[in-house]
Amino acid sequence: MRYIAAYLLLQIGGNSSPSASDIKKVLSSVGIEAEDERLDKLLSELADKDINELIAEGSSKLSSVPSGGGAVAASGAAPAAGGAAPAAEKEEEKEEEKEESDDDMGFGLFD
Repeated sequence: MRYIAAYLLLQIGGNSSPSASDIKKVLSSVGIEAEDERLDKLLSELADKDINELIAEGSSKLSSVPSGGGAVAASGAAPAAGGAAPAAEKEEEKEEEKEESDDDMGFGLFD
């Protein structure tokens, strides 16, 4: 994933056909050592292909994958339970707020 991310960053930056050394430079700037074998495989698979067409093709394939339909049905059944549902929702909200405040735990994203 890091190799394709570096490739896409270079493309967005104006480099229409990034080389292995360009990708290595991007990865090394953030402390990642590139593996030549993986990098060569990526570049060989992307050779002579338009990245925008590949992204469009992948997006159309992903659109056929089902995602998250079950959660909607489960939340729709909760109001049918009567008066107990609102109290449970308030309790869950308080619990979620507490969890969100503990997410950081003193560590920053880029520490």
